[in-house]
Amino acid sequence: MSDLPDAATLTYEGLDPAHRGRLLLIACGALAREIVALKERNGWSHMDITCLPAILHNHPERITEAVEATVEKHRAAYDRIFVVYADCGTGGLLAAACARLGVEMVEGPHCYAFFEGNAAFAAHDDEITAFYLTDFLARQFDAFVWKPLGLDRHPELIEMYFSNYTKLVYQAQTDDPALTERARACADRLNLAFERRFTGYGDLATTLAAWARR
Repeated sequence: MSDLPDAATLTYEGLDPAHRGRLLLIACGALAREIVALKERNGWSHMDITCLPAILHNHPERITEAVEATVEKHRAAYDRIFVVYADCGTGGLLAAACARLGVEMVEGPHCYAFFEGNAAFAAHDDEITAFYLTDFLARQFDAFVWKPLGLDRHPELIEMYFSNYTKLVYQAQTDDPALTERARACADRLNLAFERRFTGYGDLATTLAAWARR
């Protein structure tokens, strides 16, 4: 995949824009691979991408301010700017900021919903005890879950953190057997049942396709 940093870089540093397009996507680093794959598949060379560090998802109170600053930083260089975040735990603050700045964002509460399709995800009323992983989170499980929760130092805390969960749902964006096994291993570490659900790119693909026509 062309010029894409590794998962650790996308987690902690993000991605600078290449300044080769007229439309800019401001995205979470956790979505970089999926966005680049869609760009390459569809020939959207007029779309540029910059990513904020994916680890911001562990601090959702920082997302809105970071997005606002990035919009202002790059606004003059692009015809249009789009924000490839859902609400992502900002409690509506990101949507309000995007409306104020005059930029569109992805609909939905979080990436788990728009990968599966917001309508389909909302229909899972029985999954309040499910813990979700995407391709990116399967790769970066230690950085986002294991170490931040202190489970690398105190694995005995697994029961306290995850006693209300019954299964881990791996939402697979790609058909990668090795990544499926990584996700299954994550479920085993958390003592949860494992379910793989192939979602592809879901509403992310249709949203980017609509924006690409602007």
